[in-house]
Amino acid sequence: MNIVTLIGRLTADPELKHTQSGIAMTRFTVAVDRRVKAGEEKQADFITVVAWRQTAEFVSKYFSKGKRIALTGSIRTGSYTTQDGSKRYTTEVFADNVEFCDSKNDSNSGENYGGNSYGSSYNQQRQNSSPAATSYSSGNTGDFEEMPSDDDLPF
Repeated sequence: MNIVTLIGRLTADPELKHTQSGIAMTRFTVAVDRRVKAGEEKQADFITVVAWRQTAEFVSKYFSKGKRIALTGSIRTGSYTTQDGSKRYTTEVFADNVEFCDSKNDSNSGENYGGNSYGSSYNQQRQNSSPAATSYSSGNTGDFEEMPSDDDLPF
C-alpha cells in the first residue's frame, strides 16, 4: 500500500501553474523534521510535493512559506534524461489531502482561514468516485469542533 503522511513547513510560497489543457497544479517543498534524541541537533528532510486540481488551488491560496502543512498522498517515482544525456531519477509525493497545522493565532500574516484551521481539509476529488462518496471542504469549517492544543492533552 502506497500511503504517505507528512507534517512539515513549506520552504517557499507555492506557485499555481496550469497545464496546456487548463488543469491546475503546484509543486512545493516541505521541510519535515526527523526524530532526534534529546540534545542532538535538529535535522530535516526536504520532500517535493505535487498537488493537482482543487488541491493545488487550495494550497496556493491558503499556504505560504513557513506555514505548517499536513498532507496525505502517495509516492511517485520517475526518471528523465537531461540534455547532456545523463539519466535523473525523481521521487515526489502526490498530495490527495492537505490540512492546516497552524492555528489562527499562530498566523503571522493575520489571514483568516474561515474557521478552525485543524478541520480545514480539501480532498482531491477522484475522477472515478461518485460525488456522494467524495467529501471535501472548501475552507468553510464552521461545522468543525476546535481541536485541543497540546497543552490541553492529559499526556
